[in-house]
Amino acid sequence: MRVVDAIVAILEIEGATQAFGVPGAAINPLYSAMRAHGGIHHVLARHVEGASHMADGYSRARAGNIGVCLGTSGPGGTDMVTGLYAAWADSVPILCMTGQVPRAVLDKEDFQGVDIASIAAPVTKMARTILEPGQAPSILQQAFHLMRSGRPGPVLIDLPLDVQLAEIDFEPGNYRSLPPYRPAATVEQADAVLDMIVASERPLLLAGGGVISADAEDLLVRLAEILGIPVASTLMGWGVIPDDHRLAVGLVGIQTVQRYANATFLDSDLVVGFGNRWANRHTGGLETYRSGRRFVHIDIEPTQIGRIFAPDLGIVSDAGAALELLVAQAEARRARGELPDYSEWVERTLEYRRTLLRRDDFDDVPIKYMRVWGEMNKAFGGRCRYVTTIGLSQISAGQYLHVYGHRGWINAAQAGPLGWTGPAAIGVATALPDELVVGVSGDYDFQFLIEELAVGAQHNVPYVHVLVNNAYLGLIRQAQNAVFNMDYQVQLSFENINAPETGGYGVDHVRVVEGLGCLARRVQRPEDLASAFAWAEEQAKTHRVPVVVEVILERVTNVSMGPDLDKIKEFEPLPE
Repeated sequence: MRVVDAIVAILEIEGATQAFGVPGAAINPLYSAMRAHGGIHHVLARHVEGASHMADGYSRARAGNIGVCLGTSGPGGTDMVTGLYAAWADSVPILCMTGQVPRAVLDKEDFQGVDIASIAAPVTKMARTILEPGQAPSILQQAFHLMRSGRPGPVLIDLPLDVQLAEIDFEPGNYRSLPPYRPAATVEQADAVLDMIVASERPLLLAGGGVISADAEDLLVRLAEILGIPVASTLMGWGVIPDDHRLAVGLVGIQTVQRYANATFLDSDLVVGFGNRWANRHTGGLETYRSGRRFVHIDIEPTQIGRIFAPDLGIVSDAGAALELLVAQAEARRARGELPDYSEWVERTLEYRRTLLRRDDFDDVPIKYMRVWGEMNKAFGGRCRYVTTIGLSQISAGQYLHVYGHRGWINAAQAGPLGWTGPAAIGVATALPDELVVGVSGDYDFQFLIEELAVGAQHNVPYVHVLVNNAYLGLIRQAQNAVFNMDYQVQLSFENINAPETGGYGVDHVRVVEGLGCLARRVQRPEDLASAFAWAEEQAKTHRVPVVVEVILERVTNVSMGPDLDKIKEFEPLPE
């Protein structure tokens, strides 16, 4: 059979049957194989970067998913690089495949011939141009093995045109997936962790994204309940424990942070991190972060242990494997009456949760961020999956929204590419067609890849997109003002001669959204938010297209943040 027919058969065997992409001359053979096979579902994107973010969102939506992104040679591959970086930075497995010029002209500057494997190498677990047709099955086998082994991540496979069309001997029935490699903690290591917990007075478990990657959320909650100790989250670990759980203390950090979470962290004397990286937006200044407490770091990737700081105990292990052992050993200790009573410590954290809050009841017109999130909590509750990337919108949303279910917060946390939210939400909604998916964007993130809304309309992928519009690069404005006392090249406002009703906010998003085949409503008063959200959810279900609620915000809102966990500046009045 042709190499491309073998590749498609392997995709089916490996369970990677959802692709997002843009065809082109150099990748058409693979598309012909997909058409003949019929079992690979495909969503036609408008931009290959958009397709890569769709594949990313699809992979993040459910444990075991691997989204596939397809593009032609040259720009088809280079357009994927931001998507590969976003997936690599957040440990998400996606498979990108590109067409390539024939092998005979690889080094002859042929039309759209570029060494995409070298370009993509720094942001992938493997980037490979297949030069021998007979190696294609084994290279695909290795690609899936790498994506699933250790710290998950993306792979790029580059396919010269003549390699795609070459015939090889391949029997799909003889193909087998390679079992992924996942290091596991030992009983002795688990006991060492429990010894440190038992010796402490105010221990805290810290849930990172590795817990979600390991599909081990329930195990971490179970461990917390056996030990009776609180759980904090990183930005990538939000949703591991429901926000309304008695032991949940929220997000610790210097941007996306609850006041009560930082207070709890600063009061702790031992932090046990699972599948986290000690990212700088979580830790802030390390002197404050580390002072007065010991640390255990459990991570699947050996090079993460000690990368930011040396923990008191480092364990290389899959989070799920470590938690299985810890749960078993903790249950045994509880049965023997060897676990301390941490109820006084938990009560202290609950008092922080009751008292260290922020207001979300502002009635200002134009609307404040905080009121939007408060109304979204009432409208959507724990029924949705939030999807977002970077900006004041994401930071503020992370401070006020509530997440109650697994993978309820899907965020491009490390790379933070603008434009990610819309296509990623389409990927999530493709994976979860019967669930409520809610994208959260500022106006600039929304505009970056706005054309992908047409993909949702064409392929009937419904989701709700909450667009908070202040016609500003708000996060950059706040940073410019704080450091340089300037407001330079960050305003997006202008008088739109075709839409005076936008009031100087510039782009008429409602008309653009409608022109792309979707539905939209503009909200200018806070009392109209609830009905707009209810309308959007109903319209998305009825028409099976993306539905946008644009909220006109006040132009300038400074969002709470600071350099250290104990130096978060609050710009709005706090509740009494």
